[in-house]
Amino acid sequence: MTAIAVSATSAQACVGLDCDGPGVTTGPGSLTAAYLERSPGGYWAASKNAPVEHPYTYRLSRPCVIADRENGGCRPSDFFECPAAPGRVVEYLVPEQRRLVLSGPNGTTRTEDEFPPGDASVGTPVGPWIVGQRACIDITALNPPPSPGEVFRYFETLPLPQLTTQHQPPGDGLTGLPVIFYTDSPTTQTFTVDIRGFQVVIEATAQRFTWHTGDATGQIVSTDPGRPYPDETVEHSYQSGTYTASLTVTWGATFTVDGGTPADVPGTTTTDGPPVTFDVLQARTVLTNPYD
Repeated sequence: MTAIAVSATSAQACVGLDCDGPGVTTGPGSLTAAYLERSPGGYWAASKNAPVEHPYTYRLSRPCVIADRENGGCRPSDFFECPAAPGRVVEYLVPEQRRLVLSGPNGTTRTEDEFPPGDASVGTPVGPWIVGQRACIDITALNPPPSPGEVFRYFETLPLPQLTTQHQPPGDGLTGLPVIFYTDSPTTQTFTVDIRGFQVVIEATAQRFTWHTGDATGQIVSTDPGRPYPDETVEHSYQSGTYTASLTVTWGATFTVDGGTPADVPGTTTTDGPPVTFDVLQARTVLTNPYD
């Protein structure tokens, strides 16, 4: 059996971790698998289970890891998002294989390609890693912890709250008197989701507030939810008329996997709150006789 060469066009979608040793263990740089084969659909798939005395063990590294090792840096071509079927975990990875010592005749040992096994016992890896061609590889069977990108796909589907726009004065506004905007809806939410058997806690936080004013001005953007009078931070002056305002909130998040160290979700999502309509009236000066 020779070095693996698989096509980058032949697969599904991704998550990545770094591992060492037969089976799957976490470590910096790669996933380790016991077996790598082409599936009936033509895709490459890694697993923990190999035939008896399979001649190789496998290490699956991100292209950037290989490029950094060989050239001291990554390249744009090292990043590729593989397509994935629902429920599958596929990554753009570089497969490497290393010989395992096999049993030979009369109590001797050997390797698949006659590389000298030395005094190593059966099942021991020997020799250097043989680097194959990068490819999209289904690693679902290895069940790596969810990647930030995978968590982001869940984050986009969460039922985040639609924040309600409050305004002051609460009824009609007056020209020359700015309308104050704020929201008293919750700006943080915690969700616990199950991703392939891992408990993932996502802490969502409102990061940006886009107030659609309903007039030609268009919108006001703030990083806080506003406050009511007298501590107002978001306000807008109108001419007389009827206006419909609303609030779009941009949410970011952090996440933990099985109670581990928090990490940033790599992306944001938005929610649109219900609109509110109000009139702005023209104030008129009326002279009165104080003695009447």
